[in-house]
Amino acid sequence: MNLKVILFLLAAFYCRGFAQSFEYERSFGAFENATSFYINSAGIVFVTDDVTDEVYELDTLGNEIESIGGYGWQTSTFDDPIDVFADPLKVLVTDKNNNRIQQFDKNLNFIFQFYKRDSDFSEEKFGYPLSAVQSNLGDVFILDSENKRILKFDLFGNFIQTIGGYDYGAFTLFDPKKLAVSMQNNIYVIDGNDIYIYDNYGNPVGNLEVPEKVSSIRIIFQWLTLNSDTTIYASNLTTKEKILYPLILKGVDDKVKFVSSLIFNGKLYVLSPKNILIFSQQ
Repeated sequence: MNLKVILFLLAAFYCRGFAQSFEYERSFGAFENATSFYINSAGIVFVTDDVTDEVYELDTLGNEIESIGGYGWQTSTFDDPIDVFADPLKVLVTDKNNNRIQQFDKNLNFIFQFYKRDSDFSEEKFGYPLSAVQSNLGDVFILDSENKRILKFDLFGNFIQTIGGYDYGAFTLFDPKKLAVSMQNNIYVIDGNDIYIYDNYGNPVGNLEVPEKVSSIRIIFQWLTLNSDTTIYASNLTTKEKILYPLILKGVDDKVKFVSSLIFNGKLYVLSPKNILIFSQQ
């Protein structure tokens, strides 16, 4: 273990104001290969699955409310749905291999799609998107894996700007994976072992260094969560220090792979390829 990791864990150990230990409570869901999930403020869960190419809507008891999808390129079908974001009124699904973001209402009825693959305007074109989120101001941010940048649109699909491109110096994106947006409308992007942070206008505002590569980032209210396949990290974004620290999970099989994670109403929800595990603070 190198010095960076040791100092990181020591900071986590002395962090106050939030329980680091979580006890397994229960699980729900039966997925083929879940790729992402999100819980809106009403407590409704949305899950994407890249084997069935479907999106599932469930309550937190595990009851399925609705599902849509299947392989295809028409509206409400998918080819590798890799990410999902939801608020009380709408759902954004990142339809990676169809090069688009599909927008649905809260009941998964199709509304609109962001598709710029055939645009004559190179600045707004994106391919094989990896993530899409909406800020409190209504702006939609799309992570473009083909061009390694973030694109900002309004709700109607009108292009506004690009963020994190080759002209961003130390905040240029080289290997972006996922993004999230905070209540303060800051954009957090996983890029290698760093989390780059930009404000709503694309200005760099800082970064968080993580001791290992992580694959998922989620922000629900004040809580930011990150995870690798085996470790989950959390930070309270309302604190001045914004310390990022690992969580201790009890009662869970060490062989479980973590796909994504988030903290909602004091509980930790962890997505595995097959189900969602719920943990209570200890």
